[in-house]
Amino acid sequence: MTTSKYEPPAVWTYDSANGGEWASINRPTAGAREQKTLPVGEHSLQLYSMATPNGVKVTVMLEELLALGKKDAEYDAYMIKIGDGDQFGSGFVDINPNSKIPALMDHSTTPPTRVFESGAILLYLAEKYGALIPTDAAARTECLNWLFWQMGSAPYLGGGFGHFYAYAPEKFEYPIDRFTMETKRQLDVLNLHLEKNEYMAPGGYSIADIAIWAWYGWLVLGKLYNAAEFLNVAEYTHVQRWAKAISERDAVVRGQMVNRSWGEPEEQLHERHDASDFQNKTQDKLGG
Repeated sequence: MTTSKYEPPAVWTYDSANGGEWASINRPTAGAREQKTLPVGEHSLQLYSMATPNGVKVTVMLEELLALGKKDAEYDAYMIKIGDGDQFGSGFVDINPNSKIPALMDHSTTPPTRVFESGAILLYLAEKYGALIPTDAAARTECLNWLFWQMGSAPYLGGGFGHFYAYAPEKFEYPIDRFTMETKRQLDVLNLHLEKNEYMAPGGYSIADIAIWAWYGWLVLGKLYNAAEFLNVAEYTHVQRWAKAISERDAVVRGQMVNRSWGEPEEQLHERHDASDFQNKTQDKLGG
């Protein structure tokens, strides 16, 4: 194994040039960097996000709720361009002091309710609308087990493996090996579970599947970090089966389009304000 010797200083100091692809927005400080008011649409639910895995969790959830007939789950979704630093505007920081997408405001309550962290948003919406979470106590607990597993595990995939494999300014063997090993261990955890279960929790498709699919489903389907071959994701056959089945759901197809500004034009919907916004973009994918 190749290494380069590094002696940590007595006191670490911030070097703005030492951050790789995201160096322009990464700083060791929190809070708003500029005064910027967020737009507010006509619906009670206002989402400020981007179609990264964490953002897709919420747009898929909202589209699934609408597909279930929850008409008051209609929402406006506004793009937060994280590469441009939109998440550091004062309006966004007021909703999420951690300056990470997604962030949701529910104006159906008095005062309006802010919800941040993708897992918290999924749980909030599931409880608000009584959907996509088991009602049986044991099954609900199992669902939440897997939801929080994802929240705790994905940083090793995204901030660990994804950063050092795809985004770091230099490639080093140790961190790539370390986080590759952990990512493959996590995939094996999922594969062993899905060998015996159709979905993550008893009772069928739930917020646990939505949360995990946006990261690990994308990974095994070749949508994340261009790393499918490197990780040999084909060996996780049960994860593959599960991921492909979820990817074919109409609400999942729609949810992935919202707040997306890359890829094929027909797969992008920068803002979403009404179900009719999808009409021309999903005809081919949904057989319309």
